[in-house]
Amino acid sequence: MIGLGHYLILASILFSIGLVGVIRRKNLLMLFFATEIMLNAANVAFAAISSYHHDLAGQMFAFFIVAVAASEVAVGLGLLILLYKKYGTLDLDEFTMMKG
Repeated sequence: MIGLGHYLILASILFSIGLVGVIRRKNLLMLFFATEIMLNAANVAFAAISSYHHDLAGQMFAFFIVAVAASEVAVGLGLLILLYKKYGTLDLDEFTMMKG
């Protein structure tokens, strides 16, 4: 039987993978993917704890996180496209060398 502990372990593994992706950031697109993984880990944890306590508050909070993540992707991808068109790369090391 799958219990609360299994879901929390899954959420912590997902969050760790996302955290490693954010720390090792070399590409802006991968940084967005890693952030999405971390947000999904929080969603899994909120939904599991909410289901365990028979309360809908955690599931509602997870729903709002999904809405924020969708808006972040829409704005972020638009900015990434503009940066790629202007500079020809999404490598963060190249952006640190920019002079303005």
